[in-house]
Amino acid sequence: MGFRDSLKGLFVKPSTESDDVDLEEVQKLIGYHFRDESRLLLSLTHRSFSHATGSDHPANERLEFLGDSVLGMVVSHLLFDDHPKCREGELTRIKALLVNEITLAAMGRKIGLNKYIRLSHDEDRSGGRFRPSIVSDTFEAVIAAVYLDGGFDAARDVILRLIYANKDSITADSNQRNYKGELLELVQASGEGMPRYDTVHEEGPDHDKMFDVEVYVGDVKIGSGRGNSKKEAEQKAAAEALNHNRRDA
Repeated sequence: MGFRDSLKGLFVKPSTESDDVDLEEVQKLIGYHFRDESRLLLSLTHRSFSHATGSDHPANERLEFLGDSVLGMVVSHLLFDDHPKCREGELTRIKALLVNEITLAAMGRKIGLNKYIRLSHDEDRSGGRFRPSIVSDTFEAVIAAVYLDGGFDAARDVILRLIYANKDSITADSNQRNYKGELLELVQASGEGMPRYDTVHEEGPDHDKMFDVEVYVGDVKIGSGRGNSKKEAEQKAAAEALNHNRRDA
């Protein structure tokens, strides 16, 4: 082990391709005790770990898909109840700030969830444990695991404590600007429907892909973006569209 790797081990609990994480510690972090810990273990398993160890170790991508929907539903319901006078556009903007990649990655790092993600050696060495797309996707997968293990109320409780309870500080943070939400509000106000995001190109290995996304209103392309995740690329495409709109105004 090199000197840099030795230093890294002092600050972050390493996840290797041959050992498992301390699931009891993870359950303490999120405040939920699993009936079936295999669900939690799967939610922490990045595809790089699966590729490095073989097909006997499935990855968390399906759980991430489900968790995204559960998170969106819970936050939407909470906002609907708590802000009866808010219009749809404002509710959409606030929701986007609470469920976006920046917020989930920041919360995952804050509670220490990123320390327990199962990564390949190469992904870990390249900084994957701090990559926003990986941390936020894992957070969503953990939410799905809680939902499958304990039901909607259990998932709602985790989301309420870890995300929604921090709503005011999240929405007040200037670094949390959500370009997709702003663009959606602008397009809806103009009566032009909904922006559409198309992934036009992706390249690189599965554990380190780059995505090119274009955003359209109707048949007109209004922006494009590139990023390490589709979410990041979509945000950049929306930002470009908003910049063009300001220049044309």
